[in-house]
Amino acid sequence: MSSLILMLLSSCADTKHRLVVSVAEQRMALLEEGRPIATFPISTSKFGLGDYPGSNYTPLGRMKIAKKVGDGLPLGMRLKDRKPTGEIVPVNAPGRDPIVTRILWLKGLEPQNARAYDRYIYIHGTAEESRLGSAASYGCVRMGSRQIAWLYDQVGTGARVDILPGPLPPPHLLPP
Repeated sequence: MSSLILMLLSSCADTKHRLVVSVAEQRMALLEEGRPIATFPISTSKFGLGDYPGSNYTPLGRMKIAKKVGDGLPLGMRLKDRKPTGEIVPVNAPGRDPIVTRILWLKGLEPQNARAYDRYIYIHGTAEESRLGSAASYGCVRMGSRQIAWLYDQVGTGARVDILPGPLPPPHLLPP
């Protein structure tokens, strides 16, 4: 393929997939063309909900995946400033809470979450997998390393992400 065709293909927004995060249930669903295909335990902020700078809150509302970081990295690779450090952090390593494996960087699409990108709000892997299913993050949406690596390969930039305060609704009741 020519480089122009590759560039055009890589710049196409993923409109086939949608992620829906339930803060109440600490779960996330992956939808493909409106059909649920997977759910995952996740962890949102232990500090609360909102989009205030320096708050460590998880923002609510409609967003999209703006950038993906971590192509081909091994599970547990610690990322600092979105770059691999060379250190593999074991699952549930005592006293360790770095970003690991992959990053899906979110961009807010509404006034209530407009600062998400500048606040470095991600869906990312965590070494603290024992805390998934409870609010334990510093604002991001955390996932297990195997799950984020799989999800990273499924979704593209531009995929919609909805972070909701309540439970996961049935797909036919999701807002358009």
